[in-house]
Amino acid sequence: MEEKLTLTQEWDKTFPQSGKVEHSKVTFHNRYGITLAADLYKPKNTEGKLAAIAVCGPFGAVKEQAAGLYAQTMAERGFLTMAFDPSFTGESGGQPRYMASPDINTEDFQAAVDYLSCREDVDAEKIGIIGICGWGGLALNAAALDTRVKATVASTMYDMGRVNAKGYFDANDSEEERHQRRVFFNTQRTEDYKNGSYALGGGVVDPLPEDAPFYVRDYHDYYKTQRGYYPRSLNSNGGWNVTGTMSFMNQPILQYSNEIRSAVLIIHGEKAHSCYMGRDAYAAMMEGNPNPANKELLIIPGAVHTDLYDRLDVIPFDKMANFFRKAMA
Repeated sequence: MEEKLTLTQEWDKTFPQSGKVEHSKVTFHNRYGITLAADLYKPKNTEGKLAAIAVCGPFGAVKEQAAGLYAQTMAERGFLTMAFDPSFTGESGGQPRYMASPDINTEDFQAAVDYLSCREDVDAEKIGIIGICGWGGLALNAAALDTRVKATVASTMYDMGRVNAKGYFDANDSEEERHQRRVFFNTQRTEDYKNGSYALGGGVVDPLPEDAPFYVRDYHDYYKTQRGYYPRSLNSNGGWNVTGTMSFMNQPILQYSNEIRSAVLIIHGEKAHSCYMGRDAYAAMMEGNPNPANKELLIIPGAVHTDLYDRLDVIPFDKMANFFRKAMA
């Protein structure tokens, strides 16, 4: 059921390798027949079945960046972890490249749970997920659908349906604005079909314009510098297809987040441009929720959006580890 992928075997991450963790490359497939590539991290000198965590994000990043750092750091704390590339990106399969889908990308998380559930060294009753940035919203979406997920962390999350349909800070939330975006996307679709290829939308802008808003500067500081640049990362390079995220406009996620019974921890930086999305997602999740006691919103004082990508002095890994241990006890 899996296509053969050619995977890099040497250490090629944006962060140093830990001496406390065994690293290997694995593949698994989703329900649509797409083979996904992942880095598996397992604490050294462990036996028996371990609690496991699947990690993905940020949106437009690859597993060699923030997701891998999260996975390795959580493996240092005793979990078997897996950072994977989403469908159509990185080392994972899927054609055409650089596409996104609220359905398929939610499925990617569920497929990771499929795989982890069937490993002999994983306790299938103790599986959690971590989503970073746009994958934070998709992780919540998966948690609302997949009862096998016992605990979810959404870190510096985006609601991709909301930001695509309404713009940043809901500044483009009108029928007219959405109509103009639909016209733009569908004009591009015609051109792509005529040309026989998909135009790229461009990654994070470089060089940085003098009048760039703070959130653009924040992204540039990560994706376009030695701090986080990676050659397979969409945001570091050519970006998604222009029409790659079009379906998010018309397919809002998180419709039933207030029915998530499993444990959820939403983490956001106080100064992050995206903090409103985390606060609002938490409020919506709590409205009439049948199990509110295991839900938490953690705001990190002074932190900006990308601080929660790679700042080991900012990301609350010990808090996350304790959250997963309690939720999966």
